[in-house]
Amino acid sequence: MKEALLYVKLPDKSVRCHLCAHHCLIREGKRGICRVRENQGGVLYSLVYGKPVAQHIDPIEKKPLFHFYPGSLAYSIATCGCNFHCLWCQNWEISQIFSSQNSKEVNPAKIVATAQESGCQSIAYTYTEPTIFFEYAYDIARRAQGVGLANIYISNGYMSEEMLKEFWPYLDAANVDLKAFRDETYRRYIGGYLQPVLNNLKQIKKYGIWLEVTTLIIPEINDSVEELRDMAEFIVQELGPDTPWHLSRFFPAYKMNAPITPLTTLEKAKEIGLKAGLRYVYEGNIADREKINTYCPNCGRLLIRRSGFSVLENFIQEAHCPDCKAAIAGVGMSEI
Repeated sequence: MKEALLYVKLPDKSVRCHLCAHHCLIREGKRGICRVRENQGGVLYSLVYGKPVAQHIDPIEKKPLFHFYPGSLAYSIATCGCNFHCLWCQNWEISQIFSSQNSKEVNPAKIVATAQESGCQSIAYTYTEPTIFFEYAYDIARRAQGVGLANIYISNGYMSEEMLKEFWPYLDAANVDLKAFRDETYRRYIGGYLQPVLNNLKQIKKYGIWLEVTTLIIPEINDSVEELRDMAEFIVQELGPDTPWHLSRFFPAYKMNAPITPLTTLEKAKEIGLKAGLRYVYEGNIADREKINTYCPNCGRLLIRRSGFSVLENFIQEAHCPDCKAAIAGVGMSEI
Protein backbone atom coordinates (compact mmCIF):
# COMPACT_ATOMS: atom_id res chain seq x y z
CA MET A 1 0.00 0.00 0.00
CA LYS A 2 1.03 3.59 -0.54
CA GLU A 3 -0.29 6.71 1.11
CA ALA A 4 -2.59 8.49 -1.28
CA LEU A 5 -2.13 11.96 -2.65
CA LEU A 6 -4.78 14.67 -2.88
CA TYR A 7 -6.72 14.21 0.34
CA VAL A 8 -7.34 16.16 3.54
CA LYS A 9 -7.30 14.74 7.06
CA LEU A 10 -10.25 15.65 9.27
CA PRO A 11 -10.38 15.85 13.11
CA ASP A 12 -12.45 12.68 13.61
CA LYS A 13 -9.99 10.55 11.57
CA SER A 14 -12.22 10.86 8.54
CA VAL A 15 -10.63 12.09 5.32
CA ARG A 16 -11.87 14.04 2.34
CA CYS A 17 -10.51 12.63 -0.91
CA HIS A 18 -9.88 15.19 -3.66
CA LEU A 19 -8.79 12.81 -6.40
CA CYS A 20 -11.98 12.81 -8.46
CA ALA A 21 -15.18 14.80 -8.77
CA HIS A 22 -16.94 12.67 -6.15
CA HIS A 23 -14.80 14.25 -3.38
CA CYS A 24 -15.64 11.31 -1.12
CA LEU A 25 -15.85 11.74 2.65
CA ILE A 26 -14.28 8.50 3.87
CA ARG A 27 -14.72 7.40 7.47
CA GLU A 28 -12.05 5.44 9.32
CA GLY A 29 -11.89 1.87 8.04
CA LYS A 30 -13.97 2.66 4.94
CA ARG A 31 -13.24 3.07 1.23
CA GLY A 32 -14.27 5.63 -1.36
CA ILE A 33 -16.66 5.04 -4.24
CA CYS A 34 -13.78 3.65 -6.31
CA ARG A 35 -13.24 0.98 -3.60
CA VAL A 36 -9.46 1.15 -4.00
CA ARG A 37 -8.69 4.02 -1.59
CA GLU A 38 -9.05 3.15 2.08
CA ASN A 39 -8.91 5.19 5.27
CA GLN A 40 -6.73 3.43 7.83
CA GLY A 41 -6.41 5.31 11.08
CA GLY A 42 -7.02 8.68 9.47
CA VAL A 43 -4.53 8.09 6.65
CA LEU A 44 -5.78 7.44 3.11
CA TYR A 45 -4.04 4.66 1.22
CA SER A 46 -4.08 3.51 -2.39
CA LEU A 47 -4.69 -0.24 -2.40
CA VAL A 48 -3.63 -0.67 -6.04
CA TYR A 49 -0.26 1.07 -6.26
CA GLY A 50 2.12 -1.16 -8.20
CA LYS A 51 -0.57 -3.79 -8.77
CA PRO A 52 -1.55 -3.83 -12.44
CA VAL A 53 -4.23 -6.33 -13.44
CA ALA A 54 -3.63 -5.75 -17.16
CA GLN A 55 -0.47 -5.09 -19.17
CA HIS A 56 -0.67 -5.24 -22.97
CA ILE A 57 0.96 -3.87 -26.09
CA ASP A 58 -1.80 -2.23 -28.13
CA PRO A 59 -2.01 -0.29 -31.37
CA ILE A 60 -2.75 3.27 -30.40
CA GLU A 61 -5.83 3.06 -32.62
CA LYS A 62 -7.37 0.69 -30.07
CA LYS A 63 -7.60 3.43 -27.43
CA PRO A 64 -9.03 4.92 -29.75
CA LEU A 65 -6.59 7.67 -30.72
CA PHE A 66 -6.53 8.20 -34.49
CA HIS A 67 -4.68 11.51 -34.60
CA PHE A 68 -1.79 10.87 -32.21
CA TYR A 69 1.14 9.06 -33.83
CA PRO A 70 -1.13 6.78 -35.91
CA GLY A 71 0.30 3.32 -36.41
CA SER A 72 2.38 3.41 -33.22
CA LEU A 73 2.23 1.07 -30.23
CA ALA A 74 1.10 1.93 -26.70
CA TYR A 75 2.09 -0.04 -23.62
CA SER A 76 -1.28 -0.26 -21.88
CA ILE A 77 -1.82 -0.80 -18.17
CA ALA A 78 -4.65 -0.82 -15.64
CA THR A 79 -5.37 -1.66 -12.04
CA CYS A 80 -8.73 -2.82 -10.74
CA GLY A 81 -11.38 -0.34 -9.68
CA CYS A 82 -13.37 2.57 -11.08
CA ASN A 83 -15.13 5.70 -9.83
CA PHE A 84 -18.10 5.00 -12.13
CA HIS A 85 -20.44 2.02 -12.16
CA CYS A 86 -21.77 2.09 -15.72
CA LEU A 87 -24.43 -0.54 -16.31
CA TRP A 88 -22.91 -1.24 -19.75
CA CYS A 89 -19.26 -1.40 -18.67
CA GLN A 90 -17.12 -3.17 -21.29
CA ASN A 91 -14.36 -4.06 -18.80
CA TRP A 92 -16.47 -4.84 -15.76
CA GLU A 93 -14.39 -7.90 -14.86
CA ILE A 94 -11.58 -5.60 -13.73
CA SER A 95 -13.30 -2.24 -13.20
CA GLN A 96 -16.07 -3.52 -10.93
CA ILE A 97 -14.02 -6.12 -9.03
CA PHE A 98 -11.99 -4.67 -6.22
CA SER A 99 -9.32 -7.20 -5.37
CA SER A 100 -5.66 -7.08 -6.35
CA GLN A 101 -4.71 -10.23 -4.46
CA ASN A 102 -3.60 -12.03 -7.61
CA SER A 103 -1.72 -9.05 -9.03
CA LYS A 104 2.03 -9.34 -9.25
CA GLU A 105 3.70 -6.18 -7.98
CA VAL A 106 5.35 -4.16 -10.74
CA ASN A 107 7.15 -0.94 -9.91
CA PRO A 108 7.04 2.17 -12.16
CA ALA A 109 10.61 1.69 -13.40
CA LYS A 110 9.76 -1.80 -14.64
CA ILE A 111 6.69 -0.55 -16.51
CA VAL A 112 8.74 2.10 -18.30
CA ALA A 113 11.57 -0.30 -19.10
CA THR A 114 9.15 -2.87 -20.52
CA ALA A 115 7.47 -0.23 -22.66
CA GLN A 116 10.83 0.76 -24.09
CA GLU A 117 11.91 -2.83 -24.71
CA SER A 118 8.60 -3.50 -26.49
CA GLY A 119 9.14 -0.74 -29.01
CA CYS A 120 6.21 1.32 -27.75
CA GLN A 121 6.04 5.05 -28.33
CA SER A 122 3.72 5.71 -25.43
CA ILE A 123 2.28 4.39 -22.20
CA ALA A 124 -1.52 4.27 -22.01
CA TYR A 125 -3.38 4.39 -18.72
CA THR A 126 -6.53 2.64 -19.83
CA TYR A 127 -9.08 -0.24 -19.59
CA THR A 128 -10.35 0.87 -16.16
CA GLU A 129 -10.48 4.50 -15.03
CA PRO A 130 -6.85 5.60 -14.57
CA THR A 131 -7.75 8.39 -12.17
CA ILE A 132 -8.24 5.83 -9.41
CA PHE A 133 -4.63 4.65 -9.70
CA PHE A 134 -3.31 8.20 -9.92
CA GLU A 135 -0.29 7.76 -7.65
CA TYR A 136 0.95 4.81 -9.71
CA ALA A 137 0.27 6.51 -13.05
CA TYR A 138 1.91 9.72 -11.82
CA ASP A 139 5.16 7.98 -10.88
CA ILE A 140 5.20 6.05 -14.15
CA ALA A 141 4.42 9.13 -16.24
CA ARG A 142 7.26 11.18 -14.81
CA ARG A 143 9.74 8.41 -15.58
CA ALA A 144 8.26 7.87 -19.03
CA GLN A 145 8.57 11.52 -19.95
CA GLY A 146 12.20 11.45 -18.89
CA VAL A 147 13.04 8.76 -21.45
CA GLY A 148 10.98 10.19 -24.30
CA LEU A 149 7.83 8.09 -24.00
CA ALA A 150 4.48 9.83 -24.40
CA ASN A 151 1.74 9.42 -21.79
CA ILE A 152 -1.86 8.92 -22.86
CA TYR A 153 -4.97 8.80 -20.73
CA ILE A 154 -8.15 6.92 -21.60
CA SER A 155 -10.64 8.30 -19.16
CA ASN A 156 -14.24 8.89 -18.16
CA GLY A 157 -13.28 12.50 -17.47
CA TYR A 158 -14.37 12.48 -13.83
CA MET A 159 -11.08 13.56 -12.28
CA SER A 160 -10.90 16.51 -9.89
CA GLU A 161 -9.49 19.89 -10.84
CA GLU A 162 -6.63 19.24 -8.40
CA MET A 163 -5.73 15.91 -9.99
CA LEU A 164 -5.73 17.30 -13.51
CA LYS A 165 -3.56 20.23 -12.45
CA GLU A 166 -0.98 17.81 -11.01
CA PHE A 167 -0.95 15.39 -13.92
CA TRP A 168 -1.22 17.57 -17.02
CA PRO A 169 2.51 18.47 -17.36
CA TYR A 170 3.20 14.78 -18.00
CA LEU A 171 0.17 14.08 -20.19
CA ASP A 172 0.47 14.19 -23.98
CA ALA A 173 -2.90 12.92 -25.20
CA ALA A 174 -6.28 11.80 -23.89
CA ASN A 175 -9.41 10.13 -25.12
CA VAL A 176 -12.36 10.98 -22.89
CA ASP A 177 -15.69 9.14 -22.90
CA LEU A 178 -18.55 11.57 -23.22
CA LYS A 179 -21.13 8.99 -22.29
CA ALA A 180 -24.21 11.14 -22.70
CA PHE A 181 -25.26 14.78 -22.76
CA ARG A 182 -27.99 14.54 -20.15
CA ASP A 183 -27.28 14.76 -16.43
CA GLU A 184 -30.11 12.34 -15.69
CA THR A 185 -28.32 9.63 -17.71
CA TYR A 186 -25.13 10.11 -15.73
CA ARG A 187 -27.01 9.95 -12.44
CA ARG A 188 -29.21 6.97 -13.35
CA TYR A 189 -26.87 4.67 -15.26
CA ILE A 190 -23.33 5.77 -14.46
CA GLY A 191 -23.08 7.09 -10.92
CA GLY A 192 -21.97 10.68 -11.44
CA TYR A 193 -22.86 14.01 -12.99
CA LEU A 194 -22.37 15.45 -16.46
CA GLN A 195 -20.96 18.88 -15.61
CA PRO A 196 -17.60 17.76 -14.14
CA VAL A 197 -16.93 15.82 -17.34
CA LEU A 198 -17.68 18.87 -19.48
CA ASN A 199 -15.48 21.04 -17.26
CA ASN A 200 -12.59 18.61 -17.51
CA LEU A 201 -12.90 18.29 -21.28
CA LYS A 202 -12.56 22.04 -21.59
CA GLN A 203 -9.66 22.13 -19.15
CA ILE A 204 -7.79 19.34 -20.95
CA LYS A 205 -8.11 21.35 -24.14
CA LYS A 206 -6.87 24.51 -22.42
CA TYR A 207 -3.82 22.66 -21.15
CA GLY A 208 -2.86 21.88 -24.74
CA ILE A 209 -3.19 18.11 -24.37
CA TRP A 210 -4.19 16.38 -27.62
CA LEU A 211 -7.83 15.37 -27.09
CA GLU A 212 -10.21 12.94 -28.77
CA VAL A 213 -13.75 12.11 -27.62
CA THR A 214 -15.61 8.80 -27.68
CA THR A 215 -19.35 8.21 -27.32
CA LEU A 216 -20.84 4.73 -27.04
CA ILE A 217 -24.27 5.16 -28.62
CA ILE A 218 -26.91 3.08 -26.84
CA PRO A 219 -30.46 2.80 -28.21
CA GLU A 220 -33.00 4.78 -26.19
CA ILE A 221 -30.32 5.94 -23.76
CA ASN A 222 -28.33 8.61 -25.59
CA ASP A 223 -29.28 8.26 -29.28
CA SER A 224 -31.87 10.99 -29.82
CA VAL A 225 -31.21 13.51 -32.55
CA GLU A 226 -31.47 16.34 -30.03
CA GLU A 227 -28.93 14.86 -27.64
CA LEU A 228 -26.47 13.94 -30.38
CA ARG A 229 -26.76 17.45 -31.80
CA ASP A 230 -26.15 19.00 -28.38
CA MET A 231 -23.11 16.80 -27.93
CA ALA A 232 -21.66 17.62 -31.34
CA GLU A 233 -22.22 21.34 -30.88
CA PHE A 234 -20.49 21.25 -27.48
CA ILE A 235 -17.45 19.56 -29.01
CA VAL A 236 -17.27 22.07 -31.85
CA GLN A 237 -17.83 25.17 -29.73
CA GLU A 238 -15.86 24.25 -26.61
CA LEU A 239 -13.20 21.82 -27.82
CA GLY A 240 -12.83 22.86 -31.44
CA PRO A 241 -13.85 21.43 -34.83
CA ASP A 242 -10.57 19.52 -35.19
CA THR A 243 -11.43 17.32 -32.17
CA PRO A 244 -11.99 13.76 -33.44
CA TRP A 245 -15.28 12.22 -32.35
CA HIS A 246 -15.45 8.42 -32.17
CA LEU A 247 -18.97 6.99 -32.35
CA SER A 248 -18.98 3.46 -31.01
CA ARG A 249 -21.60 0.78 -31.64
CA PHE A 250 -23.14 -0.75 -28.53
CA PHE A 251 -23.37 -4.49 -27.93
CA PRO A 252 -25.03 -5.86 -24.77
CA ALA A 253 -22.56 -5.98 -21.88
CA TYR A 254 -22.53 -6.32 -18.09
CA LYS A 255 -26.00 -5.33 -16.83
CA MET A 256 -27.30 -3.56 -19.92
CA ASN A 257 -29.36 -5.60 -22.39
CA ALA A 258 -30.40 -2.84 -24.76
CA PRO A 259 -30.54 -3.69 -28.47
CA ILE A 260 -27.40 -3.50 -30.60
CA THR A 261 -27.02 -0.02 -32.05
CA PRO A 262 -28.41 0.06 -35.62
CA LEU A 263 -25.87 1.06 -38.24
CA THR A 264 -28.30 3.73 -39.38
CA THR A 265 -28.06 5.36 -35.96
CA LEU A 266 -24.28 5.59 -36.22
CA GLU A 267 -24.57 7.07 -39.69
CA LYS A 268 -27.13 9.58 -38.43
CA ALA A 269 -24.83 10.55 -35.57
CA LYS A 270 -21.93 11.01 -37.97
CA GLU A 271 -24.03 13.26 -40.20
CA ILE A 272 -25.01 15.31 -37.16
CA GLY A 273 -21.37 15.70 -36.17
CA LEU A 274 -20.26 16.76 -39.62
CA LYS A 275 -23.19 19.16 -39.99
CA ALA A 276 -22.28 20.74 -36.65
CA GLY A 277 -18.81 21.45 -38.05
CA LEU A 278 -16.65 18.56 -36.85
CA ARG A 279 -13.94 17.64 -39.35
CA TYR A 280 -13.13 14.12 -38.16
CA VAL A 281 -15.93 11.75 -37.17
CA TYR A 282 -15.40 7.98 -36.99
CA GLU A 283 -17.74 5.03 -36.58
CA GLY A 284 -16.39 2.18 -34.45
CA ASN A 285 -17.28 -1.39 -33.51
CA ILE A 286 -18.44 -2.10 -37.07
CA ALA A 287 -17.12 -4.13 -39.98
CA ASP A 288 -17.05 -1.31 -42.56
CA ARG A 289 -13.37 -0.36 -42.81
CA GLU A 290 -14.04 2.90 -44.62
CA LYS A 291 -15.72 4.31 -41.51
CA ILE A 292 -12.40 4.33 -39.63
CA ASN A 293 -10.29 5.81 -42.40
CA THR A 294 -9.10 9.40 -42.17
CA TYR A 295 -10.02 11.71 -45.04
CA CYS A 296 -8.96 15.27 -45.76
CA PRO A 297 -11.75 17.53 -44.46
CA ASN A 298 -10.98 20.00 -47.24
CA CYS A 299 -10.80 17.90 -50.43
CA GLY A 300 -11.93 14.45 -49.27
CA ARG A 301 -8.71 12.68 -50.21
CA LEU A 302 -8.00 9.38 -48.39
CA LEU A 303 -5.20 10.09 -45.92
CA ILE A 304 -4.99 7.06 -43.62
CA ARG A 305 -6.35 3.64 -44.56
CA ARG A 306 -7.07 1.38 -41.59
CA SER A 307 -8.15 -2.20 -41.05
CA GLY A 308 -9.31 -2.92 -37.53
CA PHE A 309 -6.69 -1.34 -35.32
CA SER A 310 -3.96 -1.41 -37.97
CA VAL A 311 -2.79 1.40 -40.23
CA LEU A 312 -2.35 0.01 -43.75
CA GLU A 313 -1.38 3.22 -45.52
CA ASN A 314 -0.59 6.76 -44.41
CA PHE A 315 -0.39 9.38 -47.18
CA ILE A 316 -0.05 12.44 -44.95
CA GLN A 317 3.03 14.53 -45.75
CA GLU A 318 4.43 16.69 -42.97
CA ALA A 319 1.00 17.00 -41.35
CA HIS A 320 -0.64 18.13 -44.61
CA CYS A 321 -2.83 16.60 -47.28
CA PRO A 322 -0.61 15.64 -50.25
CA ASP A 323 -3.21 16.92 -52.72
CA CYS A 324 -4.70 20.19 -51.48
CA LYS A 325 -2.01 20.90 -48.84
CA ALA A 326 -4.59 21.47 -46.09
CA ALA A 327 -3.24 21.07 -42.56
CA ILE A 328 -4.34 17.82 -40.88
CA ALA A 329 -4.99 18.09 -37.16
CA GLY A 330 -3.11 15.85 -34.77
CA VAL A 331 0.30 14.97 -33.37
CA GLY A 332 2.81 12.90 -35.34
CA MET A 333 0.38 12.45 -38.20
CA SER A 334 2.94 11.73 -40.93
CA GLU A 335 4.00 8.14 -41.45
CA ILE A 336 6.35 6.87 -38.74
